[in-house]
Order: sequence, then C-alpha cells, then structure tokens
Amino acid sequence: MKLNRREFIRTTSVVTAGALANQPVFSSSLNKKNAAYPICIFTKCLQFLNYDRLGETLASIGFDGADIPVRKGGHVLPENVKVDLPKAVNALQRAGIKVPMIVTDITAADYAGIDNLLGTASSLGIRHYRMGYLTYDPAKTVPENLDLHKKNMESLEKINRKYNIHGEYQNHSGTRVGGPVWDVYWILKDCDPAYIGSQYDIRHATCEGGNSWPIGMNLLAPWIKTTDIKDFIWQKQNGKWQVEDVPLGEGQVDFDAYLKEYIKLGINGPVSIHYEYDLGGAESGKANPTMSLDKISSYLKNDLKWFRTKIKEHKI
Repeated sequence: MKLNRREFIRTTSVVTAGALANQPVFSSSLNKKNAAYPICIFTKCLQFLNYDRLGETLASIGFDGADIPVRKGGHVLPENVKVDLPKAVNALQRAGIKVPMIVTDITAADYAGIDNLLGTASSLGIRHYRMGYLTYDPAKTVPENLDLHKKNMESLEKINRKYNIHGEYQNHSGTRVGGPVWDVYWILKDCDPAYIGSQYDIRHATCEGGNSWPIGMNLLAPWIKTTDIKDFIWQKQNGKWQVEDVPLGEGQVDFDAYLKEYIKLGINGPVSIHYEYDLGGAESGKANPTMSLDKISSYLKNDLKWFRTKIKEHKI
C-alpha cells in the first residue's frame, strides 16, 4: 500500500506517540538537573539579570532549564545572537542549567537572520524554538489566511530540517492565529512533526476553549513537542470581563485533567513555566522591576514547587 506524504506523517506520528506513552515526561525531583525533559522557566521575567546571575538564580530556585527569549527586546537580541547566545548558554550551563528551548520572532523562512539564529542555536545543542505570532489579514477570508500561513510553515520545515531543530507555534488566546487551536492544526497538518509543530499552552487553550480544550489538544498531539504552564482567572473590571494571570493552582486551569490528557496522548518534551502575574514589572521584561529579586524568586519557587507536587500526584 502506498501512502502519500500527509498519510505517512500522520501514521508515523501516531505510532511514535504510542511508543512514548509510557515514558517519563517530567523531571520529578526538585534538583534533578539531568532530566530528559526538563522543567524550564521562560526567562522574560528575569531579563534584568545578566547571564551569570541568571544561572545562579535559576540554580538556587531549582529549575532544570531555561527558555530564553532571542527576539526583539529579549534576553538575547537576534542581531547579537552569534556572540550573546553562546555567552548565555555557557553561563547557564556552568550553573547546571540546561537550555533546550528559545523564543523567537520567526514566522517565515524569509525572516532576517534566520540562518544565523537557527544555526547558532543548533550548534549549541538547542533543539526547540518557539515562533513569533501570526495574524489574520482582514482583507482575506479565514481559509485564505490559513493557506498562506500553511505555506510559511512548510517552508520553515525545510530550514528546520537543515539545522536539525524543531520550530513550534504557540496557541494563544485572542484573535491572532492560534486562538481557536483548530487553525494551528490547519497550518501544520501536512508538516513533518519531527521538524515543525506546536508549543501547547493549556492556559490559553482553557481561556478560549472552556471545557472543549481536550479535543483541540488531542487534534494537535502529534505536533506538540514543548508545552507552556501558567494559570488565570476571569475577573470583572469596570463592567467588563477580563483575564487576570495568577500563580499556579489559584486559577481556572484544570491541571489534573490536563496531566491526564498529557499522559494519555504520550506527549513529552521540555516544559516552560511562564510568569505573567504581577512581579513588579518583571513579568513584562522590565529592566528595573519594583519587586526585589528575593521576592520575585519566592514566587518563581512557589510555582515550581506546586507544579512538581502536582506531577508527582500523577506519578509522572
């Protein structure tokens, strides 16, 4: 029986997912630095620290790894990637912190400096990068938009293959591509999951999907190679319902249901905990947060401890 490319990719992905279903997916020890699938922190909230201080701080808190913004205004600027990304990775590794993933503004193969960025990351052993966000052009229909973005994903797949690195698009609440989650499947469905896929965000999936998020997660499962962890609540302000980010376990994300789905679907890969609630401006990447590093660190450690306790409950 002959399979076309799409059928081959989907068949291979399902088999792979099944084979991984019983594998350990998270580091279960607070100080276990050699985990195959490290629990990282998205370092946007610590951009006011230099690389050495960053490594020391993450090691003292107990993270396995770091998820570094390599983008405009990030911890590493794209134009300086050849010099600064090795500095950052070396400093973190000296502290025992892995760097399995980064965050970029890349959305297409014609991104300026893409070869420098991905080539440098790959040479340092970084195997995952998060893409930038895609938008809908109101002058085009939704299918027309998605067909255009789908072509971009297919072109990125070729470059990722060249550098042996995996690109992931994050589902994000709102009106950009990735809000409904189904549109992420549309643009990825004919791509090879070995080189391009999804960075699944349960907070945003819950925000947009309510109780239906498991369907979208199941649909995207073959392409999910990294995941984001954070929590939120709906709160009424000035007569309007708005999203407010909160520490893990204090919001509306059903982490028990999420972890059950995670295990059932055989998903695994680096995990990035995001901190988007009030940290005195640090959550926005400000250079001079009003909250002390000690106070910020206490919040980071509390969320990390909470999440490790939760995965231990699920025997992960």
